[in-house]
Amino acid sequence: MKGSIYSNDYRHLANQLKKARKEAKLTQRQVAEFLGHSQSYVSKAEIGELKLDILELREFANLYKKDLDYFIKN
Repeated sequence: MKGSIYSNDYRHLANQLKKARKEAKLTQRQVAEFLGHSQSYVSKAEIGELKLDILELREFANLYKKDLDYFIKN
């Protein structure tokens, strides 16, 4: 199904979230604390089990100092 949480595009986004966190040298727990969520929220976002809306993605982008394009362009 196009747009599914398991689509290639969404897998790319999830991989980029993890990559950006590691580049920022942050743990999932640190990211969760900054965003006001649980560590499992960050984990699920990074493995593609959680579908983020644009405002949530913007919070990650701001924290990691990345443009939104970093997460969505293949």
